[in-house]
Amino acid sequence: MVDQSSVDVASLPLPPVNPLPRKERLAACRSFHTGTDVLRDAGGPVTRFTLAPKWLMPPLVVVTSPQGIRDTVTCHDGSIDKTSDVSRELERIIGANLFVVAHEQWKPRRRTIQPVFTRQSVAAFGGHMSDAAESVCGAWEDGAEVDLDAAARRITMRALGHSVFGLDLTDHAESIDAPMRVAVTYAVSRAISPVSLPRWVPTRARRRAYEAAATIREFALGVVRACRADPDIDAPLVQQLIAASDPDTGKPLSDLDIANELLIFMFAGQDTTATTIAYALWALGRNPDIQDRLVEEVSQLGDRALTPADVPQLGYTIQVLKESMRLCPPGATGSRMATRDVAVAGYRIPAGTMIVMGRMSVHRDPALWDHPLVFDPDRFTEENSRHRDRWQYIPFGGGPRGCVGDHFAMLEATLALATIVRHAEIHSVDDDFPMVAPFTLVAGGPIRARITLR
Repeated sequence: MVDQSSVDVASLPLPPVNPLPRKERLAACRSFHTGTDVLRDAGGPVTRFTLAPKWLMPPLVVVTSPQGIRDTVTCHDGSIDKTSDVSRELERIIGANLFVVAHEQWKPRRRTIQPVFTRQSVAAFGGHMSDAAESVCGAWEDGAEVDLDAAARRITMRALGHSVFGLDLTDHAESIDAPMRVAVTYAVSRAISPVSLPRWVPTRARRRAYEAAATIREFALGVVRACRADPDIDAPLVQQLIAASDPDTGKPLSDLDIANELLIFMFAGQDTTATTIAYALWALGRNPDIQDRLVEEVSQLGDRALTPADVPQLGYTIQVLKESMRLCPPGATGSRMATRDVAVAGYRIPAGTMIVMGRMSVHRDPALWDHPLVFDPDRFTEENSRHRDRWQYIPFGGGPRGCVGDHFAMLEATLALATIVRHAEIHSVDDDFPMVAPFTLVAGGPIRARITLR
């Protein structure tokens, strides 16, 4: 971590200017997963540029090195804050939540919510994944072709629905998932556009986005109010958030606070976990020797339903998931805003600059990884991980604003993957896993596989 107060920031050089033409820079910025590779290859691991005058859009610095990402995310004083255009637009549309709020509002919210997501706590509301995976796999027919992405989404929607809302959300997918995508897509599109209409202009897209956000917020508020009225309702995460309070002030979360947290948790958690599971299954279907090794590990636990208590026995399954998140990280990029001049990787980043972190670029950098595009879970054995730079593998971010739900996500994905491969042998049909990044990284199309029931 850089102690910004101990660095003579004014004496540091500015990052080199990216030499790409403006049209190519703009195209790279619109590609959240591969664009940072393009910018790095042209301008180096820390490179700066503009897309529009400063009064329209802040200047940008792209960081694609472990040191640069470390210096950006380990800031504790708010001088590098989560107040980028993406965060601001998301807050306006879907409400204030832990993912988007600025530093001063984030501190008490994090203190309040953090205890809900410890390893011990998530076991209380993270046990629905095995049942969800069993129910989806149980409908597969021997020899059938399935879409791994669609299957993973059904599993996570069902499991998260029970964990978060106490409901089987597969019955509400169209009324929740589609409106959330409308709202988030609008917010992100506004954030990355160099020129946008004023927010008060009543465009059709704006109206649809706000209506969609209001629909899903009212759904979440209804669940919160019902749980507050009846503590016996089986919605574990909601009940824990209702009971949570700031340890410093004793202040609890309001119904709206909880609803806003549930919305981002449901959307981001569902997308990221489903894509990780789908990518892992696709990779196993391309590497039968790795799949066989994983199946052998799972078979040691017998035929009973898996529970959170089994996860410590699934070390190789976890390695498979870690390698999947290296190659297909849930958040391919991240952004922060410098609120004053700061030092990052030996450069001065002026106040008002948006810092874009290329996590996927670091995960696949041939200077950091041997054969970086080869799927090899043994990269994540204890021995092979021991001397690795902490900041070259960051699927859940890091620093004080790292993902609060990382333990929950790993628990859910581990139980799902182990349950699925115990039921069926996966044979991937396609050589590639298409990716797009409208917000988080997701499959860009169906991920086809043939199924052989075990």
